[in-house]
Amino acid sequence: MARPEPFVHITPDEQLDDLRRRLRATRWNDAPEDAVWSIGADSGYLRELVDYWVDEFDWRQRELELNALPRFRASLDGLGIHFVHARAVEGSPAPVPLILTHGWPDSFWRYAKVLALLTDPASHGGDPADAFDVVVPDLPGFGYSDRPRIPALNAAEVAALWSRLMTALGYPRYGAVGGDIGSSVSRFLALDFPEQVVAVHRMDAGLPAGTAELGDLSEDERRWIKEATRWVGAEGAYAAMHRTKPQTAAVGLTDSPAGLAAWIVEKMRAWSDCGGDVESVFSKDDLLTNVTVYWMTATISSSMRMYRANAAIPVEQYARRVEVPTGYSLFRGDIVRPPHAWLHRTSNAVYITEPPRGGHFAPYEQPELYAEELRNFFRPYRNHT
Repeated sequence: MARPEPFVHITPDEQLDDLRRRLRATRWNDAPEDAVWSIGADSGYLRELVDYWVDEFDWRQRELELNALPRFRASLDGLGIHFVHARAVEGSPAPVPLILTHGWPDSFWRYAKVLALLTDPASHGGDPADAFDVVVPDLPGFGYSDRPRIPALNAAEVAALWSRLMTALGYPRYGAVGGDIGSSVSRFLALDFPEQVVAVHRMDAGLPAGTAELGDLSEDERRWIKEATRWVGAEGAYAAMHRTKPQTAAVGLTDSPAGLAAWIVEKMRAWSDCGGDVESVFSKDDLLTNVTVYWMTATISSSMRMYRANAAIPVEQYARRVEVPTGYSLFRGDIVRPPHAWLHRTSNAVYITEPPRGGHFAPYEQPELYAEELRNFFRPYRNHT
C-alpha cells in the first residue's frame, strides 16, 4: 500500500451552482391523492426537502465538519481508498483497533457520529479503558474511494483489501465491524483472515443462499425465511434492479439530484427506527449530507453495481461457518431480524442483544447506544491484539 496521505475535499463552486440549477429545474412526477409513502417516495415531502436543499442546506458547513475528521487516501494496487483513521485518545491502555464497514445507501458518513464516542469514551461518560483506534473506509465505488477498474468488487474481495489496509496501518490483529454490505465484508474478513480478526460484530446476518440445508431448520428459522421472502417481494425491487440492470436506473439517478434523493431517502425512512417520521431520527441536514456525498462523488452507479458483484459470489461461500467469536446487535427497527438459532448455526455467536431503539443506520440514529454495544462486545478481546 502506498503511504496514506491526508485528505480534505473542497467542492468547487461551479459544482454547487450546477446542483442548485438542477434542483430548481426538477420536473416533478404526478402522485395519486393520499399515496404519501405507500407506493414509494412521497412527492410532497421530497418537494419540501428539495426546497430546503436549494435555499437552506449549508453543504459548506457539513463539508467542514466532515473534513474535521482525520481523513486519508491511500492506494492499494492502484485503487485509491478513502478512510477515516481516528486514534484513541492519548494514554488509553492498549486500544484495540476496529475496522468499521458501511453499506448502501451510505458511506463513511454512517459512522460520523460514533467516532468520538469510540476513541474518547471518558469525555462522553464512558470508561477510558474502552477506547478504540478506529478505521472507517469508504467501500470501493462509494464516497471518496475510487471506482474499481472492473464493474465492482464483491464483499470477499473488499475483505481482502481491508486485510491489507489494516496490516499496512500497523494492525496485525483487529476487530471487524459492519452492517448491511459491511456485515458481509466483516464476515469474509473473519472467514478468510481468522489469524488477524480477533472478533467480529455485525448488525445482521445473511439468508440461506439455497434450499438444500433447510430440512433441519427450527420453526423460528422457517418463519424468518418466510418473512424475508415476503419482504423481498414487497420491498426488494431496488435490490433486484441493483443486481440485474443497475446501469439503467443509474442514468436518471446520476442526472437528477431530486431523483437521487428519492432513491436514497425513501430507504433511510423505511429502514430506520423512525415510526414513519424520518425527521424523528434524521434532520434534513443529516439526510442531505448523505445524499450530497453521493451527488458530489457521482457514485450512485458504482455503489449499485456492488449488488451485482455480490450476487455472483459462489453459493458454497454462504455455507461456511464463522468460527471467530461473533457478536450481534439486532436493533429493533432494522430489516427482517434473524432468529438466534440462525446466528448460532452460521457463526460462533457469543454475544446477541436486541437494543430497544435504532434501525438499519443505528450508528447514526443511536450513536451512544451503538458505541455501548461495541464496548460491551469487544471488552473481553482487548488483550488479544
